[in-house]
Amino acid sequence: MSQVKTHYDVIIIGAGPSGAAAASLLAQANKRILVLERQYFPRFSIGESLLPQCMMYLEEAGLREVVEANAQELGFQFKDGAAFYRDGEHTLFNFTAKSSSGPGTTYQVKREKFDQLLIEQARNYGAEVRHGMQVEHVTLADDSPTCLSVRNLEDDSEHQLSCDFLLDASGFGRVLPRLLDLEYPSDFPVRQAAFCHVKTDLAHPNFDRNKILITVHPTNPEIWFWLIPFADGTASLGVVGSERFLADDNGAAATLWNKVNDEPYLLAVLGDYQVIRDEQLITGYSANVKQLHGSGYALLGNAGEFLDPVFSSGVTIALKSAVMAVPLVLRELQGEAVDWQNEYSVPLRKGIDTFRTYVKGWYDCSFQDVIFYPQQQETIKQMICSILAGYAWDLTNPFVRESERRLRVVTELCQES
Repeated sequence: MSQVKTHYDVIIIGAGPSGAAAASLLAQANKRILVLERQYFPRFSIGESLLPQCMMYLEEAGLREVVEANAQELGFQFKDGAAFYRDGEHTLFNFTAKSSSGPGTTYQVKREKFDQLLIEQARNYGAEVRHGMQVEHVTLADDSPTCLSVRNLEDDSEHQLSCDFLLDASGFGRVLPRLLDLEYPSDFPVRQAAFCHVKTDLAHPNFDRNKILITVHPTNPEIWFWLIPFADGTASLGVVGSERFLADDNGAAATLWNKVNDEPYLLAVLGDYQVIRDEQLITGYSANVKQLHGSGYALLGNAGEFLDPVFSSGVTIALKSAVMAVPLVLRELQGEAVDWQNEYSVPLRKGIDTFRTYVKGWYDCSFQDVIFYPQQQETIKQMICSILAGYAWDLTNPFVRESERRLRVVTELCQES
């Protein structure tokens, strides 16, 4: 890119799943697209367990076929559900038994391979993709193109770009929320996650590698573990809890393994293991914004809001936001008036708020009690299974339509029994 200002129909900040999906859709609509990504791919990211709802959005973006065609070669693990364990209690949710229509299976993926696959397909569709580019300043104007100052991190050169519409898909980088003062405190408590990758055969007779395993800490139900198997004999392992429960001055490894060692069942499932990706620690990842859109821009995925990793909702929300936003962007580029609040923000937040209900219920243990209830009514289980499978926008499901009230009622029924 030269010092001369270069103009695009749409510039997308970030090459993760939401950015790749948006770029693919816009490129297929023959728009001039530029994706700016600060990091070089492949790069590591958490958020490795997809939900079946993702597959519909990948298909809509023209990305599902390339994912399925490369799944075996890239070591993506077939996934058909979620398994939960708490103090001797086991329960399973088979996503093919959900009440919502749509795919019931998906994959568990190493994001460095998954994300690179998606953005390369977007490039194949015609999107221009530039890595090592940091957006440093954005100027918005109602009646003229949006202007961006971008720094090339390789040679420290600065470039001026403009576009008719700007999409922020920067994930935890949250570029526009920072530059435009859109950040808003999350209503979730500050939590930490410590995690690593291990090599292990996961040969325990009770373990189903086609499902993510979520394990509750034996003495503190606000702490939980994830175990995500991959098809190449490795797995992602993590622990999540508030700072006061996980704080350890000895670093990420001590934080993770001191808690894992509290749970004999999880240790038994792990069996003989070897850490192959060093332990890492992230803190305060939940985020919110004042608004998801403005004049000439919209926020996608985690750039707008991130809840919690417990139900693997992050990539689903990211892809949903992309397939919702792009048709509105195309209309706006054609000169049509778009009601971004009612056509994008309100319906997108409906699904986010559905996930929020069950995440909060997980940490106050009301939803845990529902999940582990030993005499689950089949119809209710199917509806809850739909939520766990990512179908948080299915308004035919009463546990979506009235999530707080329905969870409260079913929790009371479980407690009375």
